[in-house]
Formats: sequence, structure tokens, C-alpha cells
Amino acid sequence: MAGRTARTERAAGTGEVLLTVAERLFAEHGVFAVSNRQISEAAGQGNNAAVGYHFGTKTDLLRAIVRRRAEPIEALREEMLERTGDSRSVRDWVAVLVRPGTQHLAELGSPTWYARFGAQLMTDPVLRELMIDETFGPTIRRTLDGLNRCLPELPLPVRLERADMARNLMVHMLAERERALAEGSHTARTSWHAYATGLIDALTGLWLAPVTSDG
Repeated sequence: MAGRTARTERAAGTGEVLLTVAERLFAEHGVFAVSNRQISEAAGQGNNAAVGYHFGTKTDLLRAIVRRRAEPIEALREEMLERTGDSRSVRDWVAVLVRPGTQHLAELGSPTWYARFGAQLMTDPVLRELMIDETFGPTIRRTLDGLNRCLPELPLPVRLERADMARNLMVHMLAERERALAEGSHTARTSWHAYATGLIDALTGLWLAPVTSDG
């Protein structure tokens, strides 16, 4: 029994190392430019089939990386929802969308790779569905319901259009700041918390912007 437990713990540790290395390599070089063999080698695994052994296919590996980050972000958003209650403030609901992700990145320390990794998935027509499937959980639905309740006069086509704008802004702005931090470049804000504040300001303005008829 003790030997089986030790093997299980070693396997779990190896899996965590593989996930971390894969996330980094995908973020830095591109999801399609990195092979499972390269990941195994970079993780110091003598067995080049280690990724397949622990996770299965490359798609399974990508899903495991997303799930590893999505679960703590979901928990943070759940806490924010409890504090937000039934607020009628657009800004409050935008904050619930933004801050759990930035807080998780801050808690990971520097450098991080998940924002750049996620941006790649969201720009691929197939992998985008994987990302949405793993991240669009109950707390996101509740948050969007709360936001929509604050915008009863916004026409549905405009609402859908602005939802696409907001999603792209969140995904790519987080990736841009993460890239700048990794490269040691200048960033406009000194922390992820401050960066989230600026992003929340911009997204709130986007949702509350006037609707102009195109004639």
C-alpha cells in the first residue's frame, strides 16, 4: 500500500511538472509548434511518451492545462458573486468578469504563461470551443445574467456585439501584459490589481456607450 501511494504521488508530481512546462512552451512558441516529445524532454522525462502516458492526446493535455487554471478562477469568482449580491451596477458585474483571472495570475507570481496560452486557444476555431467548454461555468453564467439585468434597454444585437468586443479585449489585454512582464518591458500599471481596474473602467465604458443608429 505504501509503495502504491508513493508511485501515485510521483505520478501526480510528474503530471504537474508536465503541465507547467507545456503551458510555458505553448505560450512562448505556439500550440502547434510544440510536440509532446519536446514537452517531455523539457520536463526532464527520460520517456518521450510521458505526455501521452499522463494525459493522452494533445487535446487532452490542452484541456488539462485549461482546467488546472479554470478551477481556482471559478472559485475566486464564486467569492466575488457572494459579495456582489444583486447589484444593479454594470461596473460591479464587469469586475466579477475581470478580477478573478487577474487575481489568479497575480497569485501565480512572475512569470506566468496562462494568459498567452489562453489567447492562442481563443483565436483557433477548434481550440476555442475547448477553451469555452472548460471556462464557461456556472459563475460566468450568473455574472452575465447579472450584467444583462443592468442593461435592459440595450438591444440584443448590440449586446451580443459588445460581448464579443469585451471578451476579445479581456483575453488579449491580459496576454499583452503577461508578455510585457515576461520580457521585462514597460507596463502602464504596476500590478495585476491596478491593471484590472483600468480594464474594468474601459469595459464599463464599452457596455454603457451610446448606441448610434446606422440609418
